[in-house]
Amino acid sequence: MSQTPMHFFVLNLVYIRPLAEVEELLDAHSLYLQAAFERGDFLLSGRKDPWTGGIIFARASSHEAIQSIIAEDPFLKAKVTRYEVIKFHPSRASAEFASVLG
Repeated sequence: MSQTPMHFFVLNLVYIRPLAEVEELLDAHSLYLQAAFERGDFLLSGRKDPWTGGIIFARASSHEAIQSIIAEDPFLKAKVTRYEVIKFHPSRASAEFASVLG
């Protein structure tokens, strides 16, 4: 039985609306993130410093699949953020992340 190869992505969220509008959606965004982590789509996430957006390390079977995943983000639906999707090919990892590479 062959597995679908996974691709890795850095998702760079850039807020395009005032932070007050972003904050109104934090609970919904948090639930969205939690579901993505539970499915194994997201590996790490966090706010930028300063808080102008966020970064998510993600994996998906294709660019189309990651686009479908991020389309469900309440931030994106409300047009308070834009996503920059960067596909990358990890070739090294620290011991803490070695399991990600398989």
